[in-house]
Amino acid sequence: MDECCSNEIEIKSKNLKQDCVVCGQKSLTVPLKTILHHVKRAWKIKFSDQPFFYCHNPTCEVVYFAKDTSVINKSELRTLIGIKEQSGDTAICFCFGVSKKEAATDKEVKEFVIKQTKESMCSCETANPSGRCCLKDFPKEY
Repeated sequence: MDECCSNEIEIKSKNLKQDCVVCGQKSLTVPLKTILHHVKRAWKIKFSDQPFFYCHNPTCEVVYFAKDTSVINKSELRTLIGIKEQSGDTAICFCFGVSKKEAATDKEVKEFVIKQTKESMCSCETANPSGRCCLKDFPKEY
């Protein structure tokens, strides 16, 4: 599933890694386009020319950060991020509105998402706050 989204190969070629400035978690770059689709009042944020990274640590309040220690926290987003929230009702697949609970209890959900991503019907680069394929966040049981 690593290359389920059409842009995944392109993203991997641009990947840089950086430790989160708060928790130290190794994090990958995220396109600015992705960030702009998730932050509140994007026009008020002064983005640096540096690449931004996505912290996927569930316990860290930071979502995006740059090497210059600029950070964007969960509270600054208009999107609830499933891996950073405890509720089963939060999204795990942002392209098709699948909750963590649905992904864990309904095998048909993952089959549907796999089919749609293979047909390039997903929009993970902008819909998923990580900028990457939503399928990597699905439970491994299925």
